[in-house]
Amino acid sequence: MIKLMIKKGSTVQVITGSDKGKKGTVLEIEPKKMLIKVQGVRMQTHYDNKEGLQTKEGFLNYSNVKLLSEAKKEAKKASKKTSAKSK
Repeated sequence: MIKLMIKKGSTVQVITGSDKGKKGTVLEIEPKKMLIKVQGVRMQTHYDNKEGLQTKEGFLNYSNVKLLSEAKKEAKKASKKTSAKSK
């Protein structure tokens, strides 16, 4: 399996297609199919009997976007370990 450079939370820009030039953050990734879902890009309508008409993002091919900035890693809190010494 190929290791993808784009991670969830990264900022990307669409380089081809009808949404060319749009920027957004990555919401979801399917690494086996090489598909990603970007916020505000490729909006699709869906009708549900209970909730009515909805719009939501569709998947894009991984090759149709370029990485602008990577997802920020949260700093882990350093824990202080105390070792019990036997005397």
